Amino acid sequence: MTKQPFQKRTLFLFAYIVFAILPIYWMTMMSFKTNEEIVSSFSLWPQHFTWANYRTIFTDVSWYSGYINSLIYVAINTVISVGVALPAAYAFSRYSFLGDKHVFFWLLTNRMTPPAVFLLPFFQLYTTVGLMDTHLAVALAHLVFNVPLAVWILEGFMSGIPREIDETAYIDGYSFPRFFVTIFLPLIKAGVGVAAFFCFMFSWVELLLARTLTSVNAKPIVATMTRTVSASGMDWATLAAAGVLTIVPGAIVIWFVRHYIAKGFAMGRV
Repeated sequence: MTKQPFQKRTLFLFAYIVFAILPIYWMTMMSFKTNEEIVSSFSLWPQHFTWANYRTIFTDVSWYSGYINSLIYVAINTVISVGVALPAAYAFSRYSFLGDKHVFFWLLTNRMTPPAVFLLPFFQLYTTVGLMDTHLAVALAHLVFNVPLAVWILEGFMSGIPREIDETAYIDGYSFPRFFVTIFLPLIKAGVGVAAFFCFMFSWVELLLARTLTSVNAKPIVATMTRTVSASGMDWATLAAAGVLTIVPGAIVIWFVRHYIAKGFAMGRV
């Protein structure tokens, strides 16, 4: 009686895994093909295996500079987002003040707003102050979306820490900065990891703001990948190789914070 449901669950899980992995597998195989093979034949494996597409990305400055630019502004945004969200989340989790729930809800509404809404204000502001086509421009624009998310995640982790720990530390003579860095921060390191992960992922894959606010000097890889059309047509093979390399940083980050993400799911904050 119990074997049939178990077999159904196993088949469903297997089908889901195949469905999820198939696009990645197909893109990976395309990255080792030539454009002629991609458009002329259907095959599950490259008939003429080649590394030329990856060589193009690692030797062409217009390609590899996109990865460097993306990593720069993503790192800036992640550090600033978590740094700003930590004291804000602590205030929401430990203190009650006039309009605290309304302010908290307002932060979340910013996160729910489409990036296109902020596109024109950011464009005009950055053009006026001279921040267009800089890494800082994209990093600051993404703060509008990442800070509310980081505050929401960290507030959940901080609320799970008993207030008695704060009071005991103050009685023992700890100043707030010393208490926060040496005692409180290690207790919520899982929350910091989860918040940093989601900030990283949003900035890494976001296209609209990153493409509009940059042109040459800080153009990210997501913008470069949308401009692969030439006189000879779409460069499918190079685009596939770039897609594979774009997955790698996210996969590395997930590997390092996978335990923190699991804890976030268990606490209901992810």
